[in-house]
Amino acid sequence: MSNSDATYQVAIVGGGPVGLFLGCCLQARGISCVVLEKRQATITHSRSIGIHPVSLELFESIGLAKSMIQQGVKVEEGMAFFGNSHIGTLSFDSCPPPYRFILTLPQYRTEELLAARLNEMNPSVLKHGVEVTGITKGASRVQLQVTKAGVQEKISAEYIVGCDGKNSLIRARAGIPFDETEYEDTYIMGDFTDNTDWGTKAAIFLGPEGLIESFPLSEGMRRWVVKTDRYISTVERHDVESRINHRIGHSLQNTQNVMLSSFGVQKALAQTMARKRVVLAGDAAHVVSPIGGQGMNLGWLDAEELSKKLELILDSATDPGVTLQSYSNQQLKIAKKAIRRAEFNMVLGRKTERPIFRKALLGLILKTPLSRIMARVFTMRGLTSLPF
Repeated sequence: MSNSDATYQVAIVGGGPVGLFLGCCLQARGISCVVLEKRQATITHSRSIGIHPVSLELFESIGLAKSMIQQGVKVEEGMAFFGNSHIGTLSFDSCPPPYRFILTLPQYRTEELLAARLNEMNPSVLKHGVEVTGITKGASRVQLQVTKAGVQEKISAEYIVGCDGKNSLIRARAGIPFDETEYEDTYIMGDFTDNTDWGTKAAIFLGPEGLIESFPLSEGMRRWVVKTDRYISTVERHDVESRINHRIGHSLQNTQNVMLSSFGVQKALAQTMARKRVVLAGDAAHVVSPIGGQGMNLGWLDAEELSKKLELILDSATDPGVTLQSYSNQQLKIAKKAIRRAEFNMVLGRKTERPIFRKALLGLILKTPLSRIMARVFTMRGLTSLPF
């Protein structure tokens, strides 16, 4: 980034999973772009892990699905329990081929694979250690003020895309309102050596004291997510172990633990995802409860759709304002549906004084044709067609 007046068709602010994938999509369409990432390196803390079939189809289009599948774990079934009593199993076999599974892959590995693919496509696109400090909007271009290694520079682009997370500077500078709501739900989680006999199956435990989720990871590990009554700011191993042992009778003693974390849950929606030459994607535009693992995948759906719209606009094949508003309307509609699905998941996992009704509902879903619909919902199918 030696040219202080560097110019591009599209500048992407944020080099996380959404920004990196958008960079790949734009490169595949022959659109000049730059991805600006404040971090010098990928954060290795394992956050999001679920990659849904709809996303694998997108990654196939940039030649990345095979590499991801090789490094991840294919979850083809999810077992449902009430307490430690097995109620039934949700199979993804009825989902459309070829991706009849949810892939688990730590987010940092996903980012590394996306970054490597982007660098293969064009090694000059991704810029690390670049912080955006200001925006100047013009009639035909937007100028970014950036700092790299203490040196101030300027970057000009026809369109700016904010992929910079829920605290987005780009959204704030564009003056786009962001409606946030905090849920009462809180959770703790940890990655432990897998000492179950479940193999590649996921497990969900419902009960009077709240949700426990368990997902297989690569290298013989398994993630445990536990509903708590309150937010625990500093999580210790005992916090996860004791709740799992008490609620379902499973011991994590003598296992290795590599990650502990806690989180609260929010939902948020931008009033619009496009304002003139500034566009949003991913968490900068919408935040969804992580229960169900949809958030990161929603961002990839944004990126794919936005790349199509920008190609039309830059080829002068469509009206920019109308086209970007269409993108915003469609993706916000999808995000609202994802929020409703995540809320359903959270309600099922909350503490309850009448567990028998929840147990009956779960059994009804798993033992009737409703299971096929639920499999589609859990794999993020039907976001543009199903009524829920």
